[in-house]
Amino acid sequence: MSNEATLHSHQEVHGSLEHDQHGNGHDGHEHHGTFISKYVFSMDHKMIAKQFLITGIVWAIIGAFFSVLFRLQLGFPDTSFPWLSSILGHWAENGHIKPEAYYALVTMHGTILVFFVLTAGLSGTFSNFLIPLQVGARDMASPFMNMLSYWFFFIASLVMMASLFVQTGPASGGWTAYPPLSALGDASIGSKIGMDLWITSMALFVVSQLLGGLNYISTILNMRTKGMSMTKMPLTIWAFFFTAVLGVLSFPVLLSGFILLLFDRHAGTSFYLSDIFVAGKALSNEGGSAILYQHLFWFLGHPEVYIIVLPAMGIVSEVLAINSRKPIFGYLAMIGSLFAICILAFLVWAHHMFVTGLNPFLGAFFVLLTLLIAVPSAIKVFNWLTTIWRGNINFTPGALFSIGFVSTFISGGLTGIWLGNSSIDIHLHDTYFVIAHFHIVMGVSAFFGMFAGIYHWFPKMYGRFLNNTLGYIHFWITLCGAYLIFWPMHYEGLAGMPRRYYDYSTWESFKQFAGLNHFISIVVIMVFATQLLFVFNFFYSIFKGRKLTIANPWKATTLEWTTPIHAGHGNWPGEVPEVHRWPYDYSKDGVDFIPQTVPIGPNESEH
Repeated sequence: MSNEATLHSHQEVHGSLEHDQHGNGHDGHEHHGTFISKYVFSMDHKMIAKQFLITGIVWAIIGAFFSVLFRLQLGFPDTSFPWLSSILGHWAENGHIKPEAYYALVTMHGTILVFFVLTAGLSGTFSNFLIPLQVGARDMASPFMNMLSYWFFFIASLVMMASLFVQTGPASGGWTAYPPLSALGDASIGSKIGMDLWITSMALFVVSQLLGGLNYISTILNMRTKGMSMTKMPLTIWAFFFTAVLGVLSFPVLLSGFILLLFDRHAGTSFYLSDIFVAGKALSNEGGSAILYQHLFWFLGHPEVYIIVLPAMGIVSEVLAINSRKPIFGYLAMIGSLFAICILAFLVWAHHMFVTGLNPFLGAFFVLLTLLIAVPSAIKVFNWLTTIWRGNINFTPGALFSIGFVSTFISGGLTGIWLGNSSIDIHLHDTYFVIAHFHIVMGVSAFFGMFAGIYHWFPKMYGRFLNNTLGYIHFWITLCGAYLIFWPMHYEGLAGMPRRYYDYSTWESFKQFAGLNHFISIVVIMVFATQLLFVFNFFYSIFKGRKLTIANPWKATTLEWTTPIHAGHGNWPGEVPEVHRWPYDYSKDGVDFIPQTVPIGPNESEH
């Protein structure tokens, strides 16, 4: 096929998109239902994705606000904030957060952001939204199971929210809920009913993730459109696929750990308890091991890091290729590195446990495997940088957040090489160095991937654009703020400053960091305010944003942009398009982009 013929074919496809752009996507699959069936108990994957996203945004505001509250304590330990009493009641008498309230805030902040925002909010939103659209399916393999996945998450959210309002307060044993603190109701005020609600909520959350994960895997393997071979799938779909596999294999282990914890709390068992004294009195529990819980928790906990980061990696790969107007560099190497990360994620969990008395000889294996996982991560970083190298970059907010992701993933990942080494980790474990490392590499990076996805696919979701100016403000303050918050914590950690402590001002060794903690807390408040600006932009733009007038605003090649602007349930009004080429034909043969639906010419190579 000559360049002219390719371009002509491409224009024909694009013309048909223009013709369809104002269609509503009504076909045999459209469901004319009531408000409740369309917006509440919807089985349309696009609506379920929006439900996950908006629920995740609500939780993100709550979880981030908790971090503002406990940073007030860390940055201004001697200052009284009378308004805190009106928010926290007896947990902040005289404007000072009580120690038990501080630990509850830290616990809930970690739980909410790791599980409810960065797992359910990120994966639940984009896996649901993009998998059927990008593989060419009418909906998920089981729309009903998909709806159940969201509602289990919603019920888990209600139970977790309820724990904030019980008299003894929410769980306060850390987001990892280590026993014996979590296994003994009398251990602390945060180990009472708040902990039961926490465990119940997390068990419901695991059910939600399993229902979703099985659906994602089934849809990707069984429901691809004609011509969509596995090697023609966008990297987003590969990332969601491996994420779902990780979740299906590791979440049941966490669920078993929680069930045993409930048995220890209420059935008199001793899975995690042995030789425990409370107020000088010996308990009857014998034979258990708190280390068993750590093994069960981290067997999920480390794959969980990649359950959070892999979807962001897929989104970033897609957004960078589109906005660089270049094919993704090393497509097969990107898939291979995702696969390698998926395997290695299951083999490194004990690097969280170097200080538990683990046999040093055994620890050496986990050091080796932990350092090995840096190799596929480095391949991905190299390929992202090579994709944007000399590209004709369109600096949309989505593209900026993708570049920001690469930056934080590199800088946060490098400190992981330190912590993966057991001899260094023994000194740095449970210090601020660990907080700095995982917040940058996992927390900030995953949020950047999530923001990139929201800015990029918002027009596809709602038929309108987010405000670009607010997007640029959001990006620059968030990027600079993230580094100003977490980079100084590395130095505090190297000095040995432990995490989870309520007040450092009375500690002679760490008084020197009072000014730094003060500075960090001020930046936290500024960054939190900027996220509220994003939330305003998001909800305002749903109703008042600039309208989408063409079906493919980013000039992308993938299938989701072949649907009408306001696609109904079923996505395509007529036949589902057939796929002929891989998803990264940008700047090829003198053509800016060639959609996947354009046939390959006789003189054209596939890649």
